Amino acid sequence: MGSRAAALLIAAAALAAGEVSAQCREDTLWLRGDWGSARFRVDVADDAEERARGLMFVESMPAASGMLFVYPQERPAAFWMKNTLIPLDMIFADAEGRVVSVHSNAVPHDETAIPSGAPVQFVLEINGGLAAQLGIAPGSEMQHPAIAEPAWPCE
Repeated sequence: MGSRAAALLIAAAALAAGEVSAQCREDTLWLRGDWGSARFRVDVADDAEERARGLMFVESMPAASGMLFVYPQERPAAFWMKNTLIPLDMIFADAEGRVVSVHSNAVPHDETAIPSGAPVQFVLEINGGLAAQLGIAPGSEMQHPAIAEPAWPCE
C-alpha cells in the first residue's frame, strides 16, 4: 500500500470515529488540527533508556503507528537517526501537547542533530512523509494520558 493510501486510511478511520470521546489509552495518541484528526497506536518511551533506543533497528512500522517520547518536563530536545533504518517524521510538542514544530522525512542513519526549535515535553515519531500528507503542523494538538495539563483533554 502506498503512503498516500495509508494516510487516507488513517484519516478515514479518524473521521469514522467522530469526535474522540473514548477514555485516553496509553497505547493510543490522537492528533487534531484544522486538517482533521488522526489516531496512532504508540509505544511510549518515558525513561532515559527507552528514549535513547527509540526506533533504532526497526525495519518497518505500520502506517498508523509510532513512538511517543515523554520527558519529565519541557526542555529543548534534539534527535538523530543513528541506527534508525526507516525515514521518520518528528512531531515536537510542548507540555500541553501543542505541536511546536515538525521535522519531515529524517534520513536513516544520519547523525545530524534535529532540534525541536523550542522547549518540548513530547515528541511523536511516525513514518516519514505522513505528517505532510495528513497536514500535521504547528498548532495541532495531541491527546494522550501522559499529557498532565493538555490543551485537548481526555474525556
